[in-house]
Amino acid sequence: MPSLSSTISVTPDGNNIYVTGSYKPRVHCYDLTNLSMKFERGLDREVIKTKVLSEDYSKLVFLEVNRYVEFHNQAGTYYCTRVPKYGFDMSYHTSLCDLFIVGASSQVYRLNLELGRFMLPFQTNSTTSNCCDMNMYHELFTCGTREGTIECWDPRSKTRVGLLSPNFKEHIKVDSKPAVTALKYQDALKFGIGTSSGHVLLYDLRSNQPLLVKDHHYGLPIKSIYFHNQEDLVLSLDAKTLRFWNQLTGKAYTAIEPGVPLTDLAVYPNSGMVFLTNEAPKVLVYFLPSIGTAPKWCSFLDSLTEELEESKIETVYDDYKFVTRNELEEIGLSHLIGSKMLRAYMHGYFMDTRLYHKAKAIIEPFAYDKYKKEKIRETIEKSRTTHVKLEKLPPINKDLALKLMEDLEDEKQGADAKKSEKLPNLLKDKRFAAMFHNKNFRIDRTSKEFHLISPLITKLEKDLHKKQKKKEVKDQFKPVEQEELEGKASEDESSTDDSTSEEDEVKVKEELREQHRRVEGKKKLKEKKRTVEKDKRGGHVKNDLTNTESKASAEKSKPKFFELKEGDDVLSKAKKKNKRSLFERLNEENEDEAKANRDTLSGHMEFSFTLKKDKDEELEHRKRKEHHLERKKLRRSAHDITRNFKSKPKFWMGKRVG
Repeated sequence: MPSLSSTISVTPDGNNIYVTGSYKPRVHCYDLTNLSMKFERGLDREVIKTKVLSEDYSKLVFLEVNRYVEFHNQAGTYYCTRVPKYGFDMSYHTSLCDLFIVGASSQVYRLNLELGRFMLPFQTNSTTSNCCDMNMYHELFTCGTREGTIECWDPRSKTRVGLLSPNFKEHIKVDSKPAVTALKYQDALKFGIGTSSGHVLLYDLRSNQPLLVKDHHYGLPIKSIYFHNQEDLVLSLDAKTLRFWNQLTGKAYTAIEPGVPLTDLAVYPNSGMVFLTNEAPKVLVYFLPSIGTAPKWCSFLDSLTEELEESKIETVYDDYKFVTRNELEEIGLSHLIGSKMLRAYMHGYFMDTRLYHKAKAIIEPFAYDKYKKEKIRETIEKSRTTHVKLEKLPPINKDLALKLMEDLEDEKQGADAKKSEKLPNLLKDKRFAAMFHNKNFRIDRTSKEFHLISPLITKLEKDLHKKQKKKEVKDQFKPVEQEELEGKASEDESSTDDSTSEEDEVKVKEELREQHRRVEGKKKLKEKKRTVEKDKRGGHVKNDLTNTESKASAEKSKPKFFELKEGDDVLSKAKKKNKRSLFERLNEENEDEAKANRDTLSGHMEFSFTLKKDKDEELEHRKRKEHHLERKKLRRSAHDITRNFKSKPKFWMGKRVG
């Protein structure tokens, strides 16, 4: 709408929605099946009420300002007439084709649409009637007045059949009697009225006392009431908020406060879709999946709300005991099924733990003694610590596993009880399970890398052997009680330990150097062996390598002699190599590089692989991205609504400060 929307109504077949607004006055008809606007018409006057006369969008009537009543059909404006007094509301009687119009008069005007003329009006006891409604079950016409009374008329006999003048001061706190501003029937007997003081009262036609009173706490007149029968909810609207509350208990369900003055309410039948017209260009649309499903023309809302729905947190019953039906029969409480003492859950029930223990004690009087004995037995078994623990070693790298187990035991002895439980155990860690079960991770003791660190391993083994000996000696003798002797003994032991540790470190360094020299010598010998084999493949140079590796290392500094074949030239090797094709030379270089890189520090094995993204994963990522973009398009900001708001005045000590 250009500036604001005033009324909204849904056609009985649920395919179209009419929205009126200003300025300039106009009406929009929306086609819900195609999610588009069907047509737009300009009007001469602002609309107060809209009433659809047919099942579809073809016939409707507008109650306008300045006492005008305008009829429309598919083609456009059909007829326009005026009523004697200013109108506030209207209702249609389908059986007699009578249009009832109430307004600033004591009379209810009747316009017969079949004959096309005004009939004799109903004479009420009030000066002004603000609202009216027709009961679809027994066709009783009811109107609410400014004096706070409710009058019921029978259209067949044209007589008043009932008058309700409630005493509002008994039920609500008001200084004067409020006017009835909204009226709506739920069924044949129950109806609700809204007052100018912001209260909603539910009545039964057979009683003059309200069934329930609900206060909006804003003091604003109630503009519209709607009964949502699926969830037993009442929707009541004033200028500031739309409230949802239970019609049986009055308990608040939820409330919508958009921050802009509201004018009218419409709910799509049998769904959770709510439309609110307001003093802003756009009509506010809300979907509440908890009170109903989405209409068929926007079923995509169900999937959207399922994705946005918060995960439900399961209720934890701390003071309740879960029991099955068989357990209830055993303790003799099966007669409580269906009562408030038991809460049905899954394949059993929740019951109070105190009740459960009482029933258990009555049936099994000696159960507590059994429980006490069992607890004592468990504590005794925990106190008995087994000195010998038989733990299974893994099939691969048993020495490493044994070393890790011993280190873990030493750490546990030095740490506290709480810290010892949190110490990491590599043997139980799934990330390192392959190291003790996969043959590819077996430690090769014949490898070059292992020979380089073998002195350190021997040192660790010696230290471990010394620790074991010390433990055996300590177990044989008791500790001395005198403090002085303990101090002297500890000093002597520390001095001897320091001297032995320094000597061991020197020995380990020398062994490491010697081992490194041996490995380097073997490496050079292997390289020479490769070059000689390469020359043998060319057919030019023949190296006499008949000695063993130990003799070759001993005679490293001695001169070596080579024998040339008869008829061969030494320079022919280079010429023949130059005559080879590029493919042969590249293959030879690749072979050399492969041999050179065969021995690595990672255990003589190399793995090269490339990760490929899964097609399903890429498709899922693309769909998720499109879905988020679509949701961004659907999202609508409230800036156009709230930008024209005026800030409330601020007061301090009875004076205005802002």
